[in-house]
Amino acid sequence: MSVFTPIDGPSAGRLEAVSPQDETFPPPAALAAAANVREDAYAQARADPEAFWARQARRLEWTREPEQTYDGSGFPNVTWFADGTLNVARNCVDRHVENGLGDKTALLWEGEPGDERTVTYAQLQTEVARCAHALTELGVGRGDVVVVYLPVLVETVVVMLACARIGAVHSMVFGGFSAGSLRFRVTDGQAKLLVTTDGQYRRGKAVPVKPNADAAVEGIESIEHVLVIRRTGGDVDWTDGRDVWWHDVVDGQPSTHEAEAFPAETPLMLIYTSGTTGTPKGLLHTMGGYLTQASWTAWACFDHKPDDVYWCTADLAWVTAHTYEVYGPLSNGVTQVIYEGTRTPPGPAGTSRSSPSTASPCTTPRPRWCGRT
Repeated sequence: MSVFTPIDGPSAGRLEAVSPQDETFPPPAALAAAANVREDAYAQARADPEAFWARQARRLEWTREPEQTYDGSGFPNVTWFADGTLNVARNCVDRHVENGLGDKTALLWEGEPGDERTVTYAQLQTEVARCAHALTELGVGRGDVVVVYLPVLVETVVVMLACARIGAVHSMVFGGFSAGSLRFRVTDGQAKLLVTTDGQYRRGKAVPVKPNADAAVEGIESIEHVLVIRRTGGDVDWTDGRDVWWHDVVDGQPSTHEAEAFPAETPLMLIYTSGTTGTPKGLLHTMGGYLTQASWTAWACFDHKPDDVYWCTADLAWVTAHTYEVYGPLSNGVTQVIYEGTRTPPGPAGTSRSSPSTASPCTTPRPRWCGRT
């Protein structure tokens, strides 16, 4: 490790290493003794990476256990666990309910205005089932791309898991992106469905979202429907035959859904670079290999324990949140805080307003880990 100091004068803006450091900071003995991962894991992974990841894959529920691990024979096209089949949503929700954790809290959600929802794993299972039926009713099926242009809501997590449940591919777009940025992702993925909201709360204000969504999909033939969540209650323009309300299409659906098992190499998500340094570049993640690493690294790096309350502050559109706010924590049966708003420090005692109120009954437990992007 090196300590850096800014340089003044003509070279201002550069950093100079002034004090190389070789210090280490060992964890407290009690923490290390109870850790999910011990030092020998590093040696095991180095000695046989394929066997190491095959063991981690067995932490998941597979309909057909994979016998294959890594196949790089077609490099740069490689596969992981290609002969295995699974359902990602079952791994994140259903299996916990079936293992007696249905009453455990999955999500502690707080909106920026202070409204709250507590969602158990059993309730999340029901919500995902209803959304999966609704997506099917709207014509979405395996391999279809669903673009999600939402803030951090419970419904955002639900629609991601519902897509995974039916084999559709979700493409998450940050709710603050422009209509042009959204349009690029819709057209590049040839999306069939856009999920959005009438508006969102951001920095204390209700901000319209639907106008950007309308502009983004205007004239795009692949879009069949725009599914709209009523969040702020603002007036919106409406295109009959294309636009549908979430509460009209989702809420009345059956509360159970039979999940299909998909091959491990089935596409799960499209995620793009931001585009700040050029045209955004899309990356396609597949189900089995992605969920294996997401689940194990969340368990290992955040040392998830059954009674933890965890908070990752990333927006759900970022890959940090895909991995460490949705698929990683939920596949481990973790209780987590999700918050709609943005950080607007300073708040009381120097905290950010995005730190959920300690007076809130849904956030009384103190989060053990807080991740950010």
